[in-house]
Amino acid sequence: MSDPSIATESDSHEVKVRLKHNDWEVEITCKENKLKSVIENVLSGVDSTKIETPGIANELVELKRQIEELKSRLTSVESLPSTPSVNYGERRPSQRIGMTCRSLIDSLLSDNFFTEERQLGQIHEEISRRGYNYDRTAVSHSLTDMVRERTLVRVGTMRNYRYIQKEYISPDTNHQTL
Repeated sequence: MSDPSIATESDSHEVKVRLKHNDWEVEITCKENKLKSVIENVLSGVDSTKIETPGIANELVELKRQIEELKSRLTSVESLPSTPSVNYGERRPSQRIGMTCRSLIDSLLSDNFFTEERQLGQIHEEISRRGYNYDRTAVSHSLTDMVRERTLVRVGTMRNYRYIQKEYISPDTNHQTL
């Protein structure tokens, strides 16, 4: 049932071939019936990777020289004594990091800002005056949360609310209001 003239992979012998092409040396081990296609594939790959361009070797030498020069400059900068006032590539820590809108309103509360009734615009202005840029809606949401938590009291009508501390000890009368 099998034709003796057709060689199967199990019938073909392994062949080992060593090729030298320009700067490349390749050793190939494959079945005898696949040898021609494997060699063609290897040679086409070797030829496509070696593109002779005049002056490319000189450019590579120049680039390597520039890299070494930059490395030496970098090591000389790193060896300089560090000064605390100059930190290249590092962010200066700010005292304001981590100040959320809510924490700013809490600080206003602790500074007795809410001893008088304050409108949203006044609160937003005070936050801006302290150097923070929060949207009025963010301030409004934080104020609403504080009203729900009963830290602040909201007085007035919609779109005209005024906010005041829930418990405030008046310094002149020494009693609690609201």
